[in-house]
Amino acid sequence: MTSEKKHNCIDSDQLIENAKNNIEKYGLQVIIIEATDYLPSFAYSIGFWQKYRHPEIICFGLSNSLLQTLINNVAEIIKENESIIEGKNYPDIFENARAEFLKVHPDNISDYFGSAINFYEKEDFPAFQLVWTDRNDKFPWEENFEEEFRHKQPLLDRNNNFKFIEPKNLATFTTKQWLEGKSVVRVVHDHDGDWLFFTDDEVSIEDSVIVALEQLITKDNTLNQVFDLEYGEEAERRFIGDKWIRNKFEPDDE
Repeated sequence: MTSEKKHNCIDSDQLIENAKNNIEKYGLQVIIIEATDYLPSFAYSIGFWQKYRHPEIICFGLSNSLLQTLINNVAEIIKENESIIEGKNYPDIFENARAEFLKVHPDNISDYFGSAINFYEKEDFPAFQLVWTDRNDKFPWEENFEEEFRHKQPLLDRNNNFKFIEPKNLATFTTKQWLEGKSVVRVVHDHDGDWLFFTDDEVSIEDSVIVALEQLITKDNTLNQVFDLEYGEEAERRFIGDKWIRNKFEPDDE
């Protein structure tokens, strides 16, 4: 098992060497990303694609030990030459609950499989997401799924055009200048969880407007690149398409 405290996976020669050894010995390497105050825990495999030509597996929102166990249990299925089937109901992976596997959209690979990308030296490998049900045995796409668990389990088969884990109608702050056509060059996710999107103008409180988060993403899909800003972080760029530079957010006391 490898545990990483940050959601941006580390580029470590030692990690790659360990993965090679574990794949040779056990058939896989499990990478575990610990939960933060904002983002859920998750774990994924490395090696299924290389050793068995089977999609890698990712799962979200559970304890580190359970995530480790689940991926190892799936490995046992794969080692028996039984391929995981997308959309099939698996009643035996969890006790008294169902599970299904979704195909991870290629646009979501780079957001979550950092160490696997380093290992394979590419992003075009397939992956399945292991999805669990709530306390009423409801999947996230089923009616009456418990809302408190929705944040813990982003669905990677469908969120490539809107990667934020908040609702699309979330009220966010931007400027009148954005409404007039200016581009967002600074994004703040403040300590209270509010999202703020600024243009390059000097703005005052009178310039502030509230819009739905979806409006901003629909107009500029590159804002998805900062969906994983933690509480108290900001990102800046010079223009659309420029690389985002991330920093801690220092509120203006004035």
